[in-house]
Amino acid sequence: IILWLVHTSVYRILLFFDFCKDDNERRPSENLGQVLFGERIETSPYKFSFKKDEKCKKLCTKTYVKDKTEDKNMLDFLKRGMQLNYQHHWIVDNMPVTWCYDVEDSQKYCNPGFPIGCLVTTEGRAKDACVINSEFNKKNTFYIFNHVDIKLTYHNGEGEGWRGARLVAATLEPKSINNADADKPTCEGPPMEVPGEFSSDVKITYTYSVSFEENNDIKWASRWDYILVSMPHTNIQWFSIMNSLVIVLFLSGMVAMIMLRTLHKDIARYNQVDQEDAQEESGWKQVHGDVFRPPRKGMLLSVFLGQGTQIFIMTFITLFLACLGFLSPANRGALMTCSVVLWVLLGTPAGYVSARLYKTFGGEKWKTNVLLTALLCPGIVFADFFLMNLILWVEGSSAAIPFGTLVAILALWFGISVPLTFIGAYFGFKRPAIEQPVRTNQIPRQIPEQSFFTKPVPGIVMGGILPFGCIFIQLFFILNSIWSHQMYYMFGFLFLVFIILLITCSEATILLCYFHLCAEDYHWWWRSFLTSGFTAVYLFVYAVHYFFSKLQIVGAASTILYFGYTSIMVLIFFLFTGTIGFFACFWFVNKIYSVVKVD
Repeated sequence: IILWLVHTSVYRILLFFDFCKDDNERRPSENLGQVLFGERIETSPYKFSFKKDEKCKKLCTKTYVKDKTEDKNMLDFLKRGMQLNYQHHWIVDNMPVTWCYDVEDSQKYCNPGFPIGCLVTTEGRAKDACVINSEFNKKNTFYIFNHVDIKLTYHNGEGEGWRGARLVAATLEPKSINNADADKPTCEGPPMEVPGEFSSDVKITYTYSVSFEENNDIKWASRWDYILVSMPHTNIQWFSIMNSLVIVLFLSGMVAMIMLRTLHKDIARYNQVDQEDAQEESGWKQVHGDVFRPPRKGMLLSVFLGQGTQIFIMTFITLFLACLGFLSPANRGALMTCSVVLWVLLGTPAGYVSARLYKTFGGEKWKTNVLLTALLCPGIVFADFFLMNLILWVEGSSAAIPFGTLVAILALWFGISVPLTFIGAYFGFKRPAIEQPVRTNQIPRQIPEQSFFTKPVPGIVMGGILPFGCIFIQLFFILNSIWSHQMYYMFGFLFLVFIILLITCSEATILLCYFHLCAEDYHWWWRSFLTSGFTAVYLFVYAVHYFFSKLQIVGAASTILYFGYTSIMVLIFFLFTGTIGFFACFWFVNKIYSVVKVD
């Protein structure tokens, strides 16, 4: 049985921890998603055979001499890791080796990692894992977990008609033990103390014990359940869903009232009175000759909408497959791999939508349009990603992506995605421009003085609040899974939130669009995109709050990495939500102006 070590943190700078190493170290080949997420797997020195228990087996002894600068640096780095609560991540038979412990209300929580140690501060306050043992009480002292009791649970198939056994659970309990005799450890004694001040030599002996337990009640197909059930998130998720549904019901009621009452009365009144009376009216009908006037910067808007369409379809298919169980945590890196492959293959819809809308806006620079669609947003993401990777290379991080993988990503982009975008743009330009229900006047109508709430900026800022309110709880768990080593598996909830976000962005944008048209402001093209797209700004603000309140990131390099990767997320989310709002508003405006009589 091989126990693997996993490095999973993309923001940390992993230089070198002085732990025991495997003499015959091997590394399995990782898929694209694992490489992009910074997940590196290597064999560990912990060796054991099936059904063969081990008791207090020695791995190695590390000695740090106070007069040696190299030893001091290694020990300081180890203490720094304990201070920042760095975690071991082990897997066996593709199962995370979990540390299960009791939390409030007699519940058990299983963490797919365990800390390398903990710290009691100079004030005597026990931090992180030091609270589990009353013996961890010496001021300005680190306690390293140098011993683990590993328990492997298996399902025996002999009574069920098949030979052999299958691993169904892997748990451990970390301990800190100062063995009196490093050559013959007994795994008994006081905790292994590492003083805050390096005033004398330090000797750390690493040991482990292994036990096997048969449990035929746990089926192999459900062996992850004990980890997932222990995570106390379900109630919070249902609260999140209910909170989002209340927002959706409120918006739906508002939209329904506008559609069924206000709009119905408006349309009936506009269609009954003669043209002379209608000229004295005020409201959204009065701007019918300008509402489809092409927007400024139509090239950029069409490019954003093409990319947004590509991201929307990619997100929908990825979440749908994840709901069906194809992208579960057991399939490491599958989520990211699926997303990247889908994005590459969905260049055609991006090119088609961008070209069709650009033609509708009256644009003629089709070559520039298709090049920007294929290169602008992906280029920004790749440039950001490449800069982050340069920092990882310079700092010697294990999360740095190999040069060959970067070349492979460029090959996917220019070899597959760009040609597909050109194909989509070709068909988009061949199709006729989208026919508008009313003609556009030659002379633009003057827009009357607007109130504060119907001015562009206040409307855009308000428009992103409700969609963000639907996702912020789910966002907390997503950020935890990316930055805090926690497992994300609730794709059913995430798909529901995706649908709710889709509805909320659409309805909020339609509402604000209607109010602006009633105020005779017909500049709705960009505003509809930016109204729902502003949700991404709130996402960035929340990410900043999460950085300062939840993470213990220190150093300029790590901070730049966090905000660099966050910027990629914000850009993608901006295009995604903006596209939803734009097409909802586009449908709404076409719908209402197609049912009024215009001479």
